[in-house]
Amino acid sequence: MFSYRHAFHAGNHADVLKHTVLIAILRHLLQKDTALTVFDTHAGAGLYRLDGEYAETSGEAANGFLKLLASISTPPAPAKKPSAAAKSIAEGGLAPVIKDYMDLVASFNNKGSHKVYPGSPFIIQRLLGERDKLKVFEIHPTDSKTLSANIAQLEAGRQVAVLREDGFEGIKKFLPPPARRALVLSDPSYEIKNDYARVVAMVADSLTRFATGTYAVWYPIIPRPEAHDVPRKLKTLATKSGKKWLNATLTVKSSKLTSDEAGEVVRPGLPASGMFIINPPHTLKAALQLALPQLAEILGQDQHATSTVESGG
Repeated sequence: MFSYRHAFHAGNHADVLKHTVLIAILRHLLQKDTALTVFDTHAGAGLYRLDGEYAETSGEAANGFLKLLASISTPPAPAKKPSAAAKSIAEGGLAPVIKDYMDLVASFNNKGSHKVYPGSPFIIQRLLGERDKLKVFEIHPTDSKTLSANIAQLEAGRQVAVLREDGFEGIKKFLPPPARRALVLSDPSYEIKNDYARVVAMVADSLTRFATGTYAVWYPIIPRPEAHDVPRKLKTLATKSGKKWLNATLTVKSSKLTSDEAGEVVRPGLPASGMFIINPPHTLKAALQLALPQLAEILGQDQHATSTVESGG
């Protein structure tokens, strides 16, 4: 249960999607004067080194954040028949929400350096106002200690609370929040099979406690029935609750198994992921319709790269 460490995956294409969407949601919610409480149910260590042992072992950031960064300094050569996304990049540059994401990550680094990658807790805290609160949950013994030490460096006082407990259960005692405004981010590792069912159950329970909160769930898109159940069940839940919803996906490559020259089976790794949001900001759909095709264009690894933005309610 404690095998998953996000440090191996920091800055990968799933983080690019998750954090781009997260920042866009927060920018909208924080425009109001009323205090906002943000919950991160699976916070990880909070801050990562892209030149560290874990990140360099997997190399996933090279096909995520670092690839996006490289595309800014060295735009790809124009194709004979450029896609609509390629044209939009060439004519208008990167979408505003992508620029916002890139600028925020850059703010954690010295100029010209890209060694530090902020996890969700640090991205959230960087954007919060003085009256806003952040509660982060992390049950992994090592990551929770690292998270506490990293958060302590912020000297944020009571603004940020680190709880070493199961976020699926721990969040229950905090809903509804005093200010009646909240964003719940849940991005479990899904290495434990029942995470798929638990994340849906958590959102269902949270909606009964606090129906007007914004709920954002990250999920992997892999050839596994449980993974495909997550957005389907969340859509059903939102519809039955009479809530608006938005589902955004980013695919960078095929999910099919391949073979190397020696005939060994090569697993593709994570080919795609999604963000499902209940009670999304009304500005989010248009922002992502511009941004996600650009991300698929830049981060795509084969002809299967694509993106989708669906909404309802």
